[in-house]
Amino acid sequence: MQLRRREFIVTLALGLLVSRRRASAQASAKLPRVGYLTSQKVLSYPTVKAFLAGLQEMGYVPGQTFLLEYRAPERPDKYEQYAGLAAQLVAAGVDVIFASNPSAIEATIKATRTIPIVGVDLESDHVAKGWAATLARPGGNFTGFVLDVPEMSGKQLQFLREVKPDLSRVAVLGDPRVNELQSRATEAAARGAGLTIQALSVRDIGEVPGAIAGAARQRAGALVVLTSPLVFNNLGRIADAAVKHRLPAICPFAPAFADAGGLIAYGPDLLDLNQRAAGYVGRILKGVKPGDLPVQRSEKFQLVVNLKTARALKLTLPQSLVLCADRVIE
Repeated sequence: MQLRRREFIVTLALGLLVSRRRASAQASAKLPRVGYLTSQKVLSYPTVKAFLAGLQEMGYVPGQTFLLEYRAPERPDKYEQYAGLAAQLVAAGVDVIFASNPSAIEATIKATRTIPIVGVDLESDHVAKGWAATLARPGGNFTGFVLDVPEMSGKQLQFLREVKPDLSRVAVLGDPRVNELQSRATEAAARGAGLTIQALSVRDIGEVPGAIAGAARQRAGALVVLTSPLVFNNLGRIADAAVKHRLPAICPFAPAFADAGGLIAYGPDLLDLNQRAAGYVGRILKGVKPGDLPVQRSEKFQLVVNLKTARALKLTLPQSLVLCADRVIE
């Protein structure tokens, strides 16, 4: 009799456990799924945290009110892996995809024409690529946030001219796979300012030290670093190489480039862009169509200068530049 009672208790306990697991699985199945395709493998990265904070402001908490499907390539420069990762997100049945760079956006657009996609992209012309009909009304399953490249390129060269008034030749470091638009805008701004451009095309971080050394040998007076996943994940190595070869450098990744030892960081506030993108994702989860959400330009820009790097380069930054900086690294 006692054995049967024990068997009944064990059976009841197992039944409750199975029921709870089924209920949990059913609840998870009902939660919306957000795909996230990026170059960063760690969820603790500041831009990822900003995106998740933006979703939380809209009432979406990972694991509680939505499920996060997070994907990133083995290395940021493994562009060929994005197609497979995008296919994984589609297969996972996500309700919306956030793509944090042009390679991720292109891969997801090729993978699906029905799942909504929100992107943050500093390198592309979305209309020219056919991703959006117009910025005001993209029309398809894609929308997002972009950079006003020509305006930023002009400001970068202006800041370098303030640092070196006799500047005549500027090296421009970029990845040809993603930097065509920024390269053209920088060349146009340089022509308008009477500067000569020396293009440094790199596809691997191992090529960077040699490219910067070559620019110094050819008497480049400063360095403009364009945005790309390759650059974003190697800011310290690029900044070190620029200082080693006595080249004042500027990069749009602000404040990260200055924090990594670069002289000047001037560019869009990436944390703000990621939070705004999260707002779009939240609105889409609530039923808004991506094609009805305008592609927006960056609104907030940051200027950060590194005085420690200036001293290493034996430069005295003009007081006007220091005073207008959002942050100064001593």
